[in-house]
Amino acid sequence: MSQAEETETVQEDGVIESVSGPVVTATDLDARMNDVVYVGTEGLMGEVIEIEGNLTTIQVYEETSGVGPGEPVENTGEPLSVDLGPGMLDSIYDGVQRPLDELEEKMASAFLDRGVDAPGIDLEKQWEFTPTVEEGDEVAPGDVVGEVPETESITHRVMVPPGYEGGEVTSIEAGEFTVEEAVAELDSGEEITMHQEWPVREPRPAAEKETPTIPLVSGQRILDGLFPIAKGGTAAIPGPFGSGKTVTQHQLAKWADADIVVYVGCGERGNEMTEVIEDFPELEDPKTGKPLMSRTCLIANTSNMPVAARESCIYTGITIAEYFRDMGYDVALMADSTSRWAEAMREISSRLEEMPGEEGYPAYLAASLSEFYERAGLFQNINGTEGSVSVIGAVSPPGGDFSEPVTQNTLRIVKTFWALDADLAERRHFPAINWNESYSLYRQQLDPWYRENVADDYPEIRQWAIDTLDEEDELQEIVQLVGKDALPEDQQLTLEVARYLREAWLQQNAFHDVDTYCEPEKTYRMLQAIETFSDEAFDALDAGVPVDEITDVDAIPRLNRMGTAEEYDEFIADLESDLKEQIRELY
Repeated sequence: MSQAEETETVQEDGVIESVSGPVVTATDLDARMNDVVYVGTEGLMGEVIEIEGNLTTIQVYEETSGVGPGEPVENTGEPLSVDLGPGMLDSIYDGVQRPLDELEEKMASAFLDRGVDAPGIDLEKQWEFTPTVEEGDEVAPGDVVGEVPETESITHRVMVPPGYEGGEVTSIEAGEFTVEEAVAELDSGEEITMHQEWPVREPRPAAEKETPTIPLVSGQRILDGLFPIAKGGTAAIPGPFGSGKTVTQHQLAKWADADIVVYVGCGERGNEMTEVIEDFPELEDPKTGKPLMSRTCLIANTSNMPVAARESCIYTGITIAEYFRDMGYDVALMADSTSRWAEAMREISSRLEEMPGEEGYPAYLAASLSEFYERAGLFQNINGTEGSVSVIGAVSPPGGDFSEPVTQNTLRIVKTFWALDADLAERRHFPAINWNESYSLYRQQLDPWYRENVADDYPEIRQWAIDTLDEEDELQEIVQLVGKDALPEDQQLTLEVARYLREAWLQQNAFHDVDTYCEPEKTYRMLQAIETFSDEAFDALDAGVPVDEITDVDAIPRLNRMGTAEEYDEFIADLESDLKEQIRELY
């Protein structure tokens, strides 16, 4: 049910029979699956998850201590929905779309009382509405009828709700309106407001799902260079504690080539969400120069909040993302982390006494993950526009064990896998993404874009880098047994080239003003410079120059400074010239 709906409309229907943590059972409740109910004398929000005869099982989104049998349960008759309209961006919500800043103001405290509620969007604020259609125009569900400047960066497009009949516009005018006031009227008698409601568990309709062919450029070399994700694609970032999942998602949220970012903190530690909440309003959007929060919606459902709300926060986030997709925007959704979401499902499942699957997770874990990730994609919307939702989910496997059920089921679904490695993190190699375990299934369909927009030989030079790193991985096993000096000179040189691929190209400093973002052209030119070094070095080796003399050339260490060079084109051109000149002087 929408938070904007008045709770006075609900009817007292049932009585609590038992309470087990966030799971409450009630009798004599006339309800359907997924109906929102208010539990106990304090009116705690919950959702119907099971009905068996006269017994209804409810998951409650708030702490249930002190709630006991005999207290009333009120049914709304509506599913859990979100309020959609101007005001969602630059907002911070909990898992069921209650605005945390408004609740703090209402409670005059950082600690919220149970049962407190507030609309997901401001119902009283007036917005400047500008029509994009005229009286007499025909409109259908999904069509844009006007625009509202929601933030400095994003124009909110007011659409005919998907469930409407549509028809001819009989009245529409510019002016200032609240989200509940009609901005247009149709000959069918329907009134269009800036406010929509949508059930979180139901995907919003689209005309067609298409194959994505444009990369979601992140500015991170290892992602864009080796393991790209498409706009409308899915990716997973599994990794142990301290390997850099959250920083990687922060980088993606800041730099990814998306119009809007929805960041869902699902069950993560409070200090990590605090960092996001403190940093994002201060960060400057590199595209517009405006605050990054002006195109961001944050959903903060930390580990100390009720566990059941984690289960809904993922759906709240994806529904908000789909709404902006319908306007024709490219949306990136960061879910940090889906493991905590799965743990919430495990707890609810155990309290329902369901038959457990592997490691206690419910048997429907894979189905639930699939339902979430399949809502990503590049879509032809019903209004003729094109929009995308890219989903990047962090996974927190206990002890970094990728064989656990959440990681394995996620890998069966997503098409990009960025495996974070604790050993790389300990060596201070960041991003700590293991290039031997990671993969992307989008490479082939994105190659035409890279050929057209970056360089004709981009896929070939990328494959050269992958082959070199693979060869290094094989050689390292021998090196650990007999030492590097026992290798033939050509293999020693391969190890040296691979070292610069790792240190100069794959490593990237997220906190350096220049190196924090690397456009695809710079990623390509840096790789080209390392390939130039490789070609020249092997030519010198073939001419009889000892490998020690080749690696002592003065210009070679400058490869490590390419990432931080402001004028990278000039720097790399000079470096390539010096490499050729100095290595050729050796023979």
